[in-house]
Amino acid sequence: MDIARRHTADPLFRLVAFALESAHDRPPATVWSAPHAFHLGSPRLVAAAGWPVAAAAAPRDDGLVRLSSLAHPAQSCELPLTGPPSAHPDWAARTYALLRTMARAGYGRGGVDLHIHSTLTAAAGLSSAEPLECAVALAVADLHAAGSRPRPPRGRLAALARQAAPDGDEALREAVLFARPGRALLLDDDGSRRIRFDPPENGARLMLLVTRGEDAGPGDVRRATDHARSAGALSAWRPGREPGRSALVLLPQDRLTAVRTSVAEEFRSRGRPVPRFLNITVAGAARREE
Repeated sequence: MDIARRHTADPLFRLVAFALESAHDRPPATVWSAPHAFHLGSPRLVAAAGWPVAAAAAPRDDGLVRLSSLAHPAQSCELPLTGPPSAHPDWAARTYALLRTMARAGYGRGGVDLHIHSTLTAAAGLSSAEPLECAVALAVADLHAAGSRPRPPRGRLAALARQAAPDGDEALREAVLFARPGRALLLDDDGSRRIRFDPPENGARLMLLVTRGEDAGPGDVRRATDHARSAGALSAWRPGREPGRSALVLLPQDRLTAVRTSVAEEFRSRGRPVPRFLNITVAGAARREE
C-alpha cells in the first residue's frame, strides 16, 4: 500500500502513511480511518461526525509493537505484546492495552508497527479515545485477515475494546463502528436501530461550539448556549458524558449569523475570546482507506 505517494489520496491518510514509514522505515500494509462520535442529548443516542482519526499499520513477526503518533513525535515506543507490560508514555496506554488484549485473543500476536493521529484536540470536547481504539482494532484485524484467516466481526472488536478499556464510552464505540451518514444510532437492551438525523435535509445546521482560552470551562459554555438559544438555536447540549469546553448546537440555517453574532458579542463584552463554531457532517462508520 503506497498511500503516502498517491496524489489522489486524502492528505490526512497520506500524512499518516508517510509518518509511519518515516518512524519505522517501512510503508503501511493498511490504513484505517474512524470518525469521532457524539451523544445527541441522551447517553444511548449517538452519531458520528465527519472528523476522522487515522491509524496506519504494518505487521511484524517478533511479538513487538512500535507505536508512534504525530501528536507525540518525541515519545515513540517499542513494547512487548506478551509477558509483563513495559513502561510506556501516557498517550500510548489505551492503545497498548487494546493491542495486548487483541494479542491474547489471537489477533496481531506477531506484532505491529503502528502510527496514529487525531484531527481534533481535547479542547473540541469530542473523545478521540474510542475512534482511535476502533481504527487500531480494525487495522490489526485487517492484518490478521491478510494471512487467509477469518476477519473478526466488528461486534467482536467492540467487545475486545470494552475488555481493554472498561471505562470507555460504549455508545460512542458503537457509533464509530456502525454509524451511517445522515443517521443516528439508538441503543437499547435488544441492540440498536438507526434513526434519520440529517440536519441540512431539514434546513438546519449542527455546529460544535468550542470556547477558547486556557481557563474556559462549563460556565462559559452555559453562557454561550444560553445566548445561542436566545438568538434562535433549536437546542444545545454537551457532546460527551461530562461537561467540558464545548457544546453541540442545532439551529435553523437562516439563524446561523444571528446566533454567531449574539454569542460573539456576549464574549467580547466580557473581554473573553470568541468561541469557534465548527460545522458537523453526520458521517458514516470507520473504513479502510485505499
